[in-house]
Amino acid sequence: MTALGFLHPGDAPADDYPRIEQLLGSDIRLDVVPTDLTDLTELEPGDRLAATAERLRLTGAEAVVWTGPAPADPGAARAQVRTLALAAGMPASATPLAFVNAAKELGATRVAVVATGPDPDTARFTDFLTAAGLRITRVATGTPDADLRALAAEALTPDAQALLLPDPALQTAAHIDALEARLARPVLTTSQTTVWEALRLTDRRVNSPGLGHLFTREPIVQV
Repeated sequence: MTALGFLHPGDAPADDYPRIEQLLGSDIRLDVVPTDLTDLTELEPGDRLAATAERLRLTGAEAVVWTGPAPADPGAARAQVRTLALAAGMPASATPLAFVNAAKELGATRVAVVATGPDPDTARFTDFLTAAGLRITRVATGTPDADLRALAAEALTPDAQALLLPDPALQTAAHIDALEARLARPVLTTSQTTVWEALRLTDRRVNSPGLGHLFTREPIVQV
């Protein structure tokens, strides 16, 4: 059994994680731990982080990913994730870093973005991607209840190598396959990339076609 922890600011989300857990198989458990920490910049050594880390350890997690927003600077995000890893006593990462790592896994350097969250969150996310070396070809904006297929088609450009949907409020796990087939591009979403990142931290590679190209990519063998 591989147990993965997800540190979520605010109340535990009613989102894709149970569905993804079913798609991954019976030997992987996903535990979402709500925290009153609201931003990655709050991950400083102290009582609040220590209490949160203890809750993570009680789940039996082998790795943890922070699911909230990150600073615009990837270097600062990595430094704060190291603080989380030391406090929790396990490998750690953050969802914005997961998007960057997943794009690199797919060989995508040019990405389109569907933005359905607040404008400041979108700006910070795209700044983060740009600082990490990705080029944003287009951003399509809408609301969480908008037609994802229409927004995805609006965002996609001929040179985009992947489509990113960073809003954690979107229920995407059931739609990744259909979107990829429609767009002929890999699709990366918050819950999907976050879980993939946690698995990467534990050196687990799971083939799950229902979660899109990211979960069916064969590892690169060094000869």
